[in-house]
Amino acid sequence: MSTHPDLSTLYPPLGLVLRAGDLTLRPLSDADMPEYAALLRRPIFADPTGPEVFPWYRAEPDERELDALRFQWRLRSGIGPEEWTLVFGIWAGGRLIGSQDVSAVRFAERRTVSSGSWLTLDAHGNGYGTLMRQAMLTLAFDHLGARRAESCAVVGNAPSFGVSRACGYVENGTQVSALRGSREVEQRFLVTPETFRRPAVPVEVEGLTPALRAMLGA
Repeated sequence: MSTHPDLSTLYPPLGLVLRAGDLTLRPLSDADMPEYAALLRRPIFADPTGPEVFPWYRAEPDERELDALRFQWRLRSGIGPEEWTLVFGIWAGGRLIGSQDVSAVRFAERRTVSSGSWLTLDAHGNGYGTLMRQAMLTLAFDHLGARRAESCAVVGNAPSFGVSRACGYVENGTQVSALRGSREVEQRFLVTPETFRRPAVPVEVEGLTPALRAMLGA
């Protein structure tokens, strides 16, 4: 029997778990990567040629998988108080259906997070997009002490706009996308603890240890 500590003890982000209704959110681990890679081959957008399609999704499936895995490992290795991104896999009924991220720069000073998310097309229409965003915001506002949460979506992306508004975001100007390979105009959104529309179900947060708080500047 191994006497070594669990990896989540050595690397605290891997021990974080959020539960809300049917959904479980937890940072992607190496053991999840084959399932995550398979997910990237499935349809995410109703119109695969639309302006809202992520530039990385336009790549051929093999390239898309490899780039996504590299990206996940790079983000994981870069988590620290000055800058961090947590990428949560979204499980519904034990099945991986998408991703929700939350990130910050100098969080201890700015108390501001930003986020992005996606679901496979067959998971749309169940309220999961709103609930997973609400779970993330509950973590950010109630447990990390964020005072602002920002998001953006390509102008015309009605489903994303709908999720933002359902969570209490308000429009906050526009910008040209910073994503590599995109020049689309995006609508910015902002939500604060005072305007946040909370989910109808409780959000349970496990694994937010002192060591993880220190890593996040919280």
